[in-house]
Amino acid sequence: MVRFVTSLLLASLGASALAATSCSTSSQCPKDKPCCSQYGECGTGAYCLGGCDPQSSFTIDSCAPMPVCKDKKYTWDNLDNAAKQDKYLGNASAADWTYSGDPKTKDGNLIMTMPTKSVGTLFANNHYIWYGKISGKIKSSRGKGVVTAFILLSDVKDEIDYEFVGADLAAVQTNYYWQGVLDWHNSGNATVDGGNTFDDWHTYEIDWQPDQVRWVVDGDVKRTLKKSETWNATANRYQFPQTPARLQMSLWPAGQASNAKGTIDWAGGEIDWDSEDIKDLGYYSATIGEIKVQCYNPPDGTSKNGDKSYVYTDKIALNNSIAITDNSTVLGSLGATGLNMNLGADDNKKNSSPSINSDSVPTNQGGSGGMSGNGSGATTTHSGSNAQSSGNGFTQGGDKANGASVYGERILSSSLFAVTVAVVVLVTL
Repeated sequence: MVRFVTSLLLASLGASALAATSCSTSSQCPKDKPCCSQYGECGTGAYCLGGCDPQSSFTIDSCAPMPVCKDKKYTWDNLDNAAKQDKYLGNASAADWTYSGDPKTKDGNLIMTMPTKSVGTLFANNHYIWYGKISGKIKSSRGKGVVTAFILLSDVKDEIDYEFVGADLAAVQTNYYWQGVLDWHNSGNATVDGGNTFDDWHTYEIDWQPDQVRWVVDGDVKRTLKKSETWNATANRYQFPQTPARLQMSLWPAGQASNAKGTIDWAGGEIDWDSEDIKDLGYYSATIGEIKVQCYNPPDGTSKNGDKSYVYTDKIALNNSIAITDNSTVLGSLGATGLNMNLGADDNKKNSSPSINSDSVPTNQGGSGGMSGNGSGATTTHSGSNAQSSGNGFTQGGDKANGASVYGERILSSSLFAVTVAVVVLVTL
């Protein structure tokens, strides 16, 4: 039986590996699957929407245009304004959010859940923010190995974030990254009044301006980053988050046994899948209350030929690489891409359910920000621990290029876990 399971496991893993075409800034996607997803895999459809990396895709216009920022307040009486990832084709007017996992609503709040052995929940706003202020009332999850995230993440992995490590309920971590390049000095811890981010409501705010970022908790400025502090004289550029980003909220298993030791150590240890929360509810959870988004004006000198979408104009992906246009953000089908936005539109109108395959809808592989992407993405900082590596195997002083192959190992580990679960189910049946 063990031999049979092992053989089936390896065969399944091999098939899984063969099915996915990986991508990075040094290895772009092929023309038939031109879009590089947030998870470093090539495809069409949803791969070309939120998280599509123009630097790692076939061309920068392989990714669909990004819906512009929208001033709005969000509450959670239901999930009518959210769509599962396999149902969303880029119409942000019809769905403000896309999600994966099993979220719930209760008492006007969003409950992000993480059932046993799952990768948790990911919620992403479909309206990109190019400078602005976001705030959220949040009760984090708890428990070693369990991480809650509230972040701004651009498609080229510019990132500004809050991360809540469930093993430390007295503080929240603040981080920023530029195009996925790791710098472990970019992290800082912020203490939270009351010392319990799980039981108590707190309001977390990111105030992102062209010349600075402020992290504000309950009205108290905890940290300020000046753009002038990020100058890289060698590269002759500011390594400051500066490209349109989506608000993402997630609950994920940093302490999953298959993750790198550094990630597990940072998260406080391996997850206890037999904890009080799992026994009582069947899942770990984080609670999200009111979310507010306030959009700021684009930087001076921005090319503006409309007001519907942001587009990249070159792969350098700096502040002056963005234009505002009237280009449509909506794909005709899950087979369409930025290179042919209307492909399959007629067939899609005839069918109420779009045709879905592994090359048109990427699978949530867990994590937040760069931790959920390919080697070109940043990883969350392990501040306050002795960990030297992250979930993608990065070490201190590493960069995107160094991380690409190691991140593949993390994805392989996650795939191995998923296949193992599938095999156990098959054997049981």
